[in-house]
Amino acid sequence: MTKFAFHDGAIVPIADAHVSVTCTTFHYGIGCFAGIRAFWNEEREQLYIFRADEHYKRLLNSAKFLMSDIGHSNAELIGITTDLLRKESWRQNVYIRPIIYKDDGVFRVQLHDSTDKIAIYSQPVGHYIKKEGALSVGFSSWRRVDDNAIPARGKISGTYINSALAKTEAVMNGFDEALVLTQDGHVSEASAANLFMVRDGVLITPPITDNVLEGITRKSMIQFGREDLGLEVVERSIDRSELYLANEAFFCGTGVGVAAIGKIDHRLVGDGNAGPIAQSLLNHYQKVVTGKVEKYMDWLTPVYAK
Repeated sequence: MTKFAFHDGAIVPIADAHVSVTCTTFHYGIGCFAGIRAFWNEEREQLYIFRADEHYKRLLNSAKFLMSDIGHSNAELIGITTDLLRKESWRQNVYIRPIIYKDDGVFRVQLHDSTDKIAIYSQPVGHYIKKEGALSVGFSSWRRVDDNAIPARGKISGTYINSALAKTEAVMNGFDEALVLTQDGHVSEASAANLFMVRDGVLITPPITDNVLEGITRKSMIQFGREDLGLEVVERSIDRSELYLANEAFFCGTGVGVAAIGKIDHRLVGDGNAGPIAQSLLNHYQKVVTGKVEKYMDWLTPVYAK
């Protein structure tokens, strides 16, 4: 159970990390956040934060959209996070949630002249999607939020009503997860994960310009595919009907990790199981995040001194 949080500039007991009901972000969703994972290596008795620098860089970029300035650098935020995890003494995989919010106690919808704050806490994490095997997914009637409405490449708190609408619709329609189209009908992503497909041995993912989140795991998969699996990797728009013809498809993200797709709109993808490329990427990812691939050790921040 979570015992501590970073709040109002200090690590405090979680019970003392209060946000008022007058908080601007609570009312209007004017905030941004990150989702970061730390992975436990039992053999080394070490907890590794995965790509902390990239995650905090994206968080601070998201804060730029909101004209938020929290007065902390990447390095400072990584140090705070490491101290927080060490104080928790976690010896298991954990999820880390930093959130930047506006806390002015007044009813106004604006970005300027605001009081910006950051809070960080962590908690143990299990499976993001509680299903064994490949996922059954369906296209949502909801369209992905457009970058000219809300910055799609940032993790903006209010944006996630779009994700929640798509996810709940999918689950209530009998699917495990949703696929969301852009306003012009291209495949964007899942409710809260990036998408890849494989056609004729080529690994393909929608471009950032199709309103996808600039995923850290997505970025990692592109590098793994090119450098470690020797695949051709292409970022381009994908039509809905083309996805029906994919040899393989999978989601990736901080929460979901790598999750194979077995059916799309009740149509089999391959033989309905994880394909060889998705499985290879999953296996490689699991080794990397637990510090078992020397090439990527600089992506990991160890929590405990050795």
